Amino acid sequence: MHHEELASLQRPRYGSIVDDERLSAEEMDERRRQNIAYEYLCHLEEAKRWMEVCLDEELPPTTELEEGLRNGVYLAKLAKFFAPNVVSDKKIYDVEQARYKRYGLHFRHTDNTVQWLRAMESIGLPKIFYPETTDVYDRKNIPRMIYCIHALSLYLFKLGLAPQIQDLLGKVDFTEEEISNMRKELEKYGIQMPSFSKIGGILASELSVDEAALHAAVIAINEAVEKGIAEQTIVTLRNPNAMLLNVDEELAQDYQNELFDAKRKKESNARLKNGTISDEERDVYEELLTQAEIQGNINKINIHIALVQVNEAIDRQDEGALMAGLNRPALSLLEVLPQNSSWYLLQLCDSKEQKMQIAGIPNMLDKSEIQKEVSLANAEAEAHKLRIIAIGHINEAVDQGNPEKTLEALLLPTAKLQDVRPVNARHYQDVLHHAKAQKCKESQDESALLWLDEIQRGINDSNNNIKEAAALAVGISVINKSLEKGDSQPILMILQSRFGLRVIPECAEAYFRKLSEAKNMKTTEDSSESPWIKLVMKAMYDYYYNVETEEGTCVAPKGVVPKTSWLTGEEIQNIAGQVTADYNREQLWLANENLIVGLQARARGFLVRKNFQERKDYLQNQEPSAIKIQAFWKGFKQRKSYVDRLKVLQGNVAAIVKIQSWVKMWLARRAYRNRLQYFKDHNDQIVKIQAFLRANKAREDYRTLIGAENPPLTVLRKFAYLLDQSDLDFQEELEVMRLREEVVTKIRSNQQLEKDLNLMDIKIGLLVKNRITLQDVVLHSKKLNKKSKSQLEEMVMVDKQGIKGLSKERRKKLEAYQHLFYLLQTNPTYLAKLIFQMPQNKSTKFMDTVIFTLYNYASNQREEYLLLKLFKTALEEEINSKVDQIQDIVTGNPTVIKMVVSFNRGARGQNTLRQLLAPVVKEIMEDKSLIINTSPVDVYKAWVNQLEMQTGEASKLPYDVTTEQALTHAEVVNKLESSIQSLRAVTDKVLTSIFSSLNMMPYGMRYIAKVLKSSLHEKFPDATEDELLKIVGNLLYYRYMNPAIVAPDGFDIIDITAGGQIHPDQRRNLGCVAKVLQHAASNKLFEGESEHLSSMNTYLSQTYQKFRNFFQAACDVPEPEEKFNIDEYSDMVTLSKPVIYISIEEIINTHSLLLEHQDAIATETNDLLNELLEGLGPVPDIESFLGEGAVDPNDPNRESTLNQLAKTEISLSLTSKYELREGEDQDLKSLMIKTKRLIVDVIRTQPGDTLLEILETPATAQQESENLKLVEKRAILDSKTPEKMKHSQSIFEDGQLPIEQKKRKIQRNLRTLEQAGLVSSATKYQEIINEIAKDIRNQRRYRHHRKAELVKLQQTLNALNSKTAFYEEQINYYNTYIKTCLDNLTRRNSRRSIKFDGKEEVKGSKKLKQTPLKYTAARLHEKGVILEIEDLQTNQFKNVMFDITPGEEVGDFEIKAKFLGVEMEKVQLHFQDLLQMQYEGVAVMKMFDKAKVNVNLLIFLLNKKFYGK
Repeated sequence: MHHEELASLQRPRYGSIVDDERLSAEEMDERRRQNIAYEYLCHLEEAKRWMEVCLDEELPPTTELEEGLRNGVYLAKLAKFFAPNVVSDKKIYDVEQARYKRYGLHFRHTDNTVQWLRAMESIGLPKIFYPETTDVYDRKNIPRMIYCIHALSLYLFKLGLAPQIQDLLGKVDFTEEEISNMRKELEKYGIQMPSFSKIGGILASELSVDEAALHAAVIAINEAVEKGIAEQTIVTLRNPNAMLLNVDEELAQDYQNELFDAKRKKESNARLKNGTISDEERDVYEELLTQAEIQGNINKINIHIALVQVNEAIDRQDEGALMAGLNRPALSLLEVLPQNSSWYLLQLCDSKEQKMQIAGIPNMLDKSEIQKEVSLANAEAEAHKLRIIAIGHINEAVDQGNPEKTLEALLLPTAKLQDVRPVNARHYQDVLHHAKAQKCKESQDESALLWLDEIQRGINDSNNNIKEAAALAVGISVINKSLEKGDSQPILMILQSRFGLRVIPECAEAYFRKLSEAKNMKTTEDSSESPWIKLVMKAMYDYYYNVETEEGTCVAPKGVVPKTSWLTGEEIQNIAGQVTADYNREQLWLANENLIVGLQARARGFLVRKNFQERKDYLQNQEPSAIKIQAFWKGFKQRKSYVDRLKVLQGNVAAIVKIQSWVKMWLARRAYRNRLQYFKDHNDQIVKIQAFLRANKAREDYRTLIGAENPPLTVLRKFAYLLDQSDLDFQEELEVMRLREEVVTKIRSNQQLEKDLNLMDIKIGLLVKNRITLQDVVLHSKKLNKKSKSQLEEMVMVDKQGIKGLSKERRKKLEAYQHLFYLLQTNPTYLAKLIFQMPQNKSTKFMDTVIFTLYNYASNQREEYLLLKLFKTALEEEINSKVDQIQDIVTGNPTVIKMVVSFNRGARGQNTLRQLLAPVVKEIMEDKSLIINTSPVDVYKAWVNQLEMQTGEASKLPYDVTTEQALTHAEVVNKLESSIQSLRAVTDKVLTSIFSSLNMMPYGMRYIAKVLKSSLHEKFPDATEDELLKIVGNLLYYRYMNPAIVAPDGFDIIDITAGGQIHPDQRRNLGCVAKVLQHAASNKLFEGESEHLSSMNTYLSQTYQKFRNFFQAACDVPEPEEKFNIDEYSDMVTLSKPVIYISIEEIINTHSLLLEHQDAIATETNDLLNELLEGLGPVPDIESFLGEGAVDPNDPNRESTLNQLAKTEISLSLTSKYELREGEDQDLKSLMIKTKRLIVDVIRTQPGDTLLEILETPATAQQESENLKLVEKRAILDSKTPEKMKHSQSIFEDGQLPIEQKKRKIQRNLRTLEQAGLVSSATKYQEIINEIAKDIRNQRRYRHHRKAELVKLQQTLNALNSKTAFYEEQINYYNTYIKTCLDNLTRRNSRRSIKFDGKEEVKGSKKLKQTPLKYTAARLHEKGVILEIEDLQTNQFKNVMFDITPGEEVGDFEIKAKFLGVEMEKVQLHFQDLLQMQYEGVAVMKMFDKAKVNVNLLIFLLNKKFYGK
């Protein structure tokens, strides 16, 4: 700790000691070490004071600061100060240091130091200053950390983010004991003390581009500052070589003054140090300002000016000027949002006013205060927005009338409403709804909303209402119970406390008596009376109270009738009030009896005098007689006038009628003209109203069609036109067919290219080992190039040759195959059984070619639906027949699982897998700093190599160690722990990508996972949910996703150029991530050999729970029928027939396999498959399939041509052989379809309310004419319809009938359908009307699905084209490589060159003849080539002779075996086959079915004798 106030009592400053006495060498060395310790303590004090200013928090004393910084909490807080976007309070471990104070350091405290380092990296501080984490945590090099804090302070000062650190050398005192203790600590470190004085120079050199130019520019600035001329100073500051930012010429004088003061201060500090620093150690920047210090002082002035501008804007209440000041770069304020400008002005004005009130004088807001107020204003603005949103939710819930939703809205935290009680939800709804209605009425605005104060008032009123009602209910209950018991004691108290009545104790008995009388009058003998009583709050809201359970509610209890035998609250109040009033009146009379008697006497006297006066007036005045005479006279005159007027009118009736008619006509005409003019003035509005009404009517009709259970015929007639097929429908359908054909063709082309490229990989790999195989590589390359260029042309010419262009007889053969493949496609049982009848190798190839071709690689919804049905049937078949234990699915390789995964990773599912994994895999691969190595031995070896490279000497550590030995080294453990942390972070990213992409996973994978889970549960009912989900995880993650993570280049997850490859470090990183995910998905912990990774076991368990939820959610998918809206009758109503694209070879192979396994897959004699196979007959060969003349019999390459033609693809339009024919009534569903078509034709031309009415009403001539027009229009459309999309002939002919014939046919069909129970005349055939409405709805859905399918097919085609381009790039790369090999071979072996056509050339065009080799079996046995010969002893080997003769083609050999000179057998041997066996690891082969030969030694012998290798 420092003690400036006790300077006179302590030792003098070490930095200022100048002793004249001569010291010994030991004393001088001791003095030097003491000076170093003192200087380091000063630097600690500097760092402490600077951090306290930044953090606004007191730090431990200087001598304890090193220990206080070890947990990294203060460092992390410092990081939050200068990089709040990187570090937040949530990221700081043990932010209050409670854990540290109680238990000491924990390894997680290192996270704080790491956060500090990352924050420095984010602002760009050079890494040369960074300490290691262990330097801080393990206290290995604390001075390095203090050195970094000094560098950070200078860098932040340069950026304008923090104040400048003070120079306290020679200005603070420490005791001798403190300095000695620090010297001992520094000696323990055993390190060289960093040069704190050179931080500025190092920082400048690290951040600059041209060090010499920067140094010269900084020297010039210092010289200009020294001269004191602001104009020269600003010129040097704007020198580009100085690399200074935000230099404002208008502030030149301010810069000059500030820099001059800073330079003088630095020179003063330097003079204090010069006594202890030698000339060699002295740095030029000890007296000159560095570039960072200059920039910092410039920023200081800029910040001051910006603060002045902001404070002046606040004083002027100028919002625009305030935003300009806040956005100045010098302040570098965070999150200044233009939309919150008014909030900033209000918040800053309040803050400045508060600061002035506290200080008593006007004061400026500093940068931190402004940033704080800006953040508060942002929060307040956001809270205001949230409150408005909450108000909207509350008003919306109130409008809906749902108390639960209203309560949920009231409880929103953003609304901040007080005293919201869930039990009062119903009453809140009623009160708020009434308040809102009242507000709308008062404001005459139906959209008026309740605001927070009104809502809070409504809540408070509701609570008070409930409280008062509850109290009143208790009072009613107590009073009624007391009356029943005859107890008058509590009556008085309850009336006063619960009812709030002013009662009179003297009337207690009267209260009880009156209440009892009233209750007795209401008492009934009903024993089933409920315990509930009903009250009305505020004369409008009901409240119910249970007198037995004392429970109250605003919701009427179901099935309960309130009590009627009890007195209500109003009755009790009225009775008590009446009793009180009677008593008060009686007391009033008694108290004022004399006054009342006098008042009554005066009243009686007044009445008597009044009657007397009236009688007197009547007698004295005869006015009534006069009035009577006048009335008679006026009546006579009025009657006479009326009679005269009536006579005039009766005498002029005709004229009066004419006048009246003219007047009425004029009034009507005026009203009509006014109305007409009104319509003309508002023509646009009238049109809009009419359009609105028509649209509403149309929408209402459509809703009726869509939602009504029994839509009326009149509505159906309006939308019947939607069933017509337009030109656009046909165009889209043709486009779908074209794209589907192109996609399937491209998929098959890419698959073949991929196979050939894989074979080329193997051949080139073999070429590296054996030069002679180059010719085979060239031949394969030629074949590959030919395929890639001509494959598409061959497929385009499919329809111009072969079976599609044959005679009628052969076309019947084609139709038979179409019927066969339709049956196989729509009935998955046959193919499922066929798959399991074939051997494993054959079934795999059969699935990859025929099955996926048969379903067009699921290129549309129908085929995807059927393929999923096949997968489901096959999987259930395999589980039932081959799975004995639940783990067999994991340990074995089930055929169907393999097929499903292969399909969904292929052309159809590859896009999905790429979207799901590509972003996160690319992120992992692009992170060059990411190196994950979880092998302790590999980490140990890398560490030893690093040590040797750093020291240049051989390490004394052993190189080969075991895992246990490697883990004994702390460095290995630390690196391993770092790798584990990185691995966990990267794994979390992959998990996030997987879990957030559930909806992107192919529906087929999820559905098969569901089928797998349900099938296993059905077969193994005792299996737990965890066991089933592990099997699902094995499918979804291990088989589907894991290979794509481990080898993203192999599954097109990432783009790799031809010849490119993934770096081993990237491959290892991905492998480690995949390993962790695999263990997590199967809930397998790290044990045994992976014990060193056991720290991740908790992480694995947590991740497994996430995987478990993910797998459960993945299995939650609808059935295919619901997903695709498809059933077994869908093919009957589709516009086009299903088409597949299949090669002739695949047709023949499928036919052959079906015949071979016919008994197993079609066991019933009358099975449809047996009938179709019987009609097809035996399996045709290629030539008979194509017909005579397809291949020239004299063609020398006839076999090759036939093989090529066998791969020709043809398109088959699949149809069912067993559709309904004319006159047949087997298929009622088809009859229903025909009847519906006829009904649609009839109702479109003839209106009516019901179908019966239409059928029984004869058609008019106009309706017949309309029907004829419809027939002609349909005939024209049918002539334009492609052949593949035309309906059957019977449907077309039905459509051409006259309307009356159509009606008769409809009536016959309806009778047939009614006998089958499909329709009923009792309902007026509403069932078939409903079916037509369903067809209209499905037609719309089908069009939407078709548009979506067009987009999906185009996307798939684009992806396939990209893949084809990649394969062609690989082909070009291989061609270049082969050409290079050919050139090298030509130079090395002048005797032979190999051309691209695969033929050899020999010098001088002379063919070299190689002589055959002759060996005895004994000699070959000595060489190890022959191991043994069956039925022959070793001593007889000398009698066996082998002749090895090279063939015409390079690499072909003929081997003859002779026994005692007699030729026994011979065999053709291809050198390429030997190399393939060597590549596959086959060590021993059989020759002549007797001799066992060593493959490797035979290759060696042939190379040596024939190729000079």
